[in-house]
Amino acid sequence: MYEDRSMNVRTPDPYPGWLSEEDLYEARQRLPMLYVEAIPVRLDPLGYVNEVGLLLTGDDDGRMLRTFVSGRVMYRETIRAALIRHIEKDLGTMVLPQLPASPVPFTVAEYFPAPSETGLTDDRQHAVSMCYIVPVRGESTPRQDALELTWLTPAEALSSDIQGAFAGGRENILRQALAHVGINI
Repeated sequence: MYEDRSMNVRTPDPYPGWLSEEDLYEARQRLPMLYVEAIPVRLDPLGYVNEVGLLLTGDDDGRMLRTFVSGRVMYRETIRAALIRHIEKDLGTMVLPQLPASPVPFTVAEYFPAPSETGLTDDRQHAVSMCYIVPVRGESTPRQDALELTWLTPAEALSSDIQGAFAGGRENILRQALAHVGINI
């Protein structure tokens, strides 16, 4: 006998592609969470990186920290869509990111809730983050929890003052990103 399996009679998910706060807490205790991180850059006419965009945020202790665009990938969301969503959420819709036809991360970072061999920490969870360098062409207006977006030369971004303003080892990711595009200062 033929059985039609195309009809879906399940109750719609009240959190499509997302978890409730309780479910997210439980998942973080059991599974690595998938993230994307994007380092926005501006290019010169020959395509070389001449500016790096770093977000300035405040933590719960009142410290000012540097970071980059970052966020979770939702269930059934493509990496491209997650990158665009987080870039526009953090930098505004007029930033005009220039993603290639096939985005490839320059590294995959692994964060742990306690110090580990990766040097990257996130006290909330075990997270795996695909890290991208994303050229942008438009104007940025930082939103969400960012206080500002600062455009720095690669040398300024690699200075000890800026490197010391990152938390969780993210300064290592910035150094990797710049080395990936041929900048080793």
